[in-house]
Amino acid sequence: MTQRIAAAMSLVVFLVCLLSGASAGNPFGTVVTRALLAMLGTLVIGLIVGAMAQRMLDENLKLEEEKMKNESGSAPEDGR
Repeated sequence: MTQRIAAAMSLVVFLVCLLSGASAGNPFGTVVTRALLAMLGTLVIGLIVGAMAQRMLDENLKLEEEKMKNESGSAPEDGR
């Protein structure tokens, strides 16, 4: 999941940089170089943010599972 989100974000940034650089009238080589650098930077940032989000989600799910185990194990049975 993390890699997919980072890759999608990177491609969107690449496209935006290509379009904005071309509309500004910059040379092709400059536009592509800057777009690739922006894509690489976004990929790295996306991987870091995605890993942090995945870890946070895993921790929260683990806490919820433990809470549900404790509630189901300590609930009094009334025999119905």
